[in-house]
Amino acid sequence: MPPIPGSGLAKGLAVTLRTMTKRAHTAQYPEVQPELPPRSRGVIGLFEENCTVCMLCARECPDWCIYIDSHKETVPAATPGGRERSRNVLDRFAIDFSLCMYCGICIEVCPFDALFWSPEFEYAETDIHDLTHERDKLREWMWTVPAPPALDPGAEEPKEIAAARKAAEKAEAAAVAAAAEPAAGPSSDGTPDTPDTPAGGTA
Repeated sequence: MPPIPGSGLAKGLAVTLRTMTKRAHTAQYPEVQPELPPRSRGVIGLFEENCTVCMLCARECPDWCIYIDSHKETVPAATPGGRERSRNVLDRFAIDFSLCMYCGICIEVCPFDALFWSPEFEYAETDIHDLTHERDKLREWMWTVPAPPALDPGAEEPKEIAAARKAAEKAEAAAVAAAAEPAAGPSSDGTPDTPDTPAGGTA
């Protein structure tokens, strides 16, 4: 059956009439910021203190957009007669976001929790070369990373928190013991304190 002349126009006008009666969903960006879902993938933030320059993120990146430079420093022995150690010091950590495809592999493979997803997304540049952000900018984005969701009531306490709590309790116990030690020390005349002699006993 051949189409009725003008049926396409009628369908188009019907769509227009339906949308005219509905509320618009246009957001006035940038005056109104969008409500992003939690844990949105905006940019990658760097927690520099946790980075050990293991290069695992740069090796696993499928786009080769992570650039890391470092040098070695000698750490003196912690105890007399101990052995000196060498450690890597981070000189440069940069990510080229013009190449990054936001796969998150670098964040997943980092064994020291140095990389995190930040919800920041307003970093457009007029020059593509300016999309390579150095570690100072990556560190700024780190402070916009939302806190992880709370643990379930029956979940096991994280090992890091448990270790920190035990260390704090041990230090507090040592401080209490050190404060109580002078009270049990020698008396003012230099003779050690002795318990009182019970009544009817011999000294």
